[in-house]
Amino acid sequence: MLQRPRRRCEGTAMGAIILDLRPGSGIGPFDLGMPISEAFAQIEQQPNIYDVVHVKYFDEEPLKLDIVISFPDHGFHLRFDPWSQRLRLIEVFDIKRLQMRYAASLIGGPSTLATFVAVYALFGPTFPGIYDKDRGVYTLFYPGLSFAFPIPSQYTDCCNDGEAELPLEFPDGTTPVTCRVSVYDSAADNKVGVGSLLNKAIAPPLPVDSLYMEEVHVKLGEELWFTVGGQHIPFGASPQDVWTELGRPCGIHQKQVDQMVIHSASDPRPRTTLCGDYFYNYFNRGLDILFDGQTHKIKKFVLHTNYPGHADFNSYIKCNFVIYGSGGSQSQEDNASKHCITPSTKWEQVKEILGECGRAAIQTQGSTSNPFGSTFVYGYQNVAFEVMKNGYIATVTLFKS
Repeated sequence: MLQRPRRRCEGTAMGAIILDLRPGSGIGPFDLGMPISEAFAQIEQQPNIYDVVHVKYFDEEPLKLDIVISFPDHGFHLRFDPWSQRLRLIEVFDIKRLQMRYAASLIGGPSTLATFVAVYALFGPTFPGIYDKDRGVYTLFYPGLSFAFPIPSQYTDCCNDGEAELPLEFPDGTTPVTCRVSVYDSAADNKVGVGSLLNKAIAPPLPVDSLYMEEVHVKLGEELWFTVGGQHIPFGASPQDVWTELGRPCGIHQKQVDQMVIHSASDPRPRTTLCGDYFYNYFNRGLDILFDGQTHKIKKFVLHTNYPGHADFNSYIKCNFVIYGSGGSQSQEDNASKHCITPSTKWEQVKEILGECGRAAIQTQGSTSNPFGSTFVYGYQNVAFEVMKNGYIATVTLFKS
């Protein structure tokens, strides 16, 4: 698991902040189920509060472990499902650094200990929790909320058969203090806590008509088809056609000389030269559309996977594309077949589907603005893949030969 500082601001006074606690829903500005881009947007809106942010992920296999946004100075972090990139779990790992407000009461922070007795008094009666004797931790559960308490070895007898008297006090009159608070979706009726119970947290389901992560089916050399909205965007469509189908773009910018294709050695143009072509950026769909500057017709689509470890991470929502290779079909039952290329498909699998294509045509060198190293671009008829060093696809560029 790599850790990369997201931002560091100097001269900000640190101290416990107060965030509203919403069991089963979220904490402060962070809602369960929110895309990672929305979480970053909240962070950027309050730089004086969230001034030190770490992004943690498994660089070699980014789909195997959560993407974690951590706030070490405030003692909590956000866990995002690595595939959907939606918030599935909020964990407070240092209760002394974060003060939470529930109803009209405060708990946690440097001045209000989150003891077993205090939690029980604030949140009311509940069923006996679970004692993990291997970790020496007792977890108390409420709908969408759990509190973990370390139990000193001399008092493990207070947790007979994995249960304890409620509220729990030790023979010397003390009561344990919370070491971890978990906020999770309660709809699945899962008990989420420490250890293996951590993996039971899932992001709440999306609304049926949600456009987030809708499948975008690609027919190479022909069109894109958006499965939720039902839009078809073919090559050669006009800007007016795109506005009608997808709405106003998030941004429009003129294209620089393309570094994602093979350049002629005799091409005298510097790579910063602007041309007449222009992009429509749909950041909220993980999509760019390139128009010819003279004909004003679509000539390229660029689909983004939004993997951490790429220079464009968090610039786009993940595009949930499905590309059909030769031998595949667009029938519903074939979506998961070996002939489909999706954001989860690694480069070695792409070559199995489309065949060998030779060496990379372009190597994008790392720079001070891109600390993540080089990526490689491989081309086929009507499609090019930008591949990260871990073998995952960063972008897919679609064009018509």
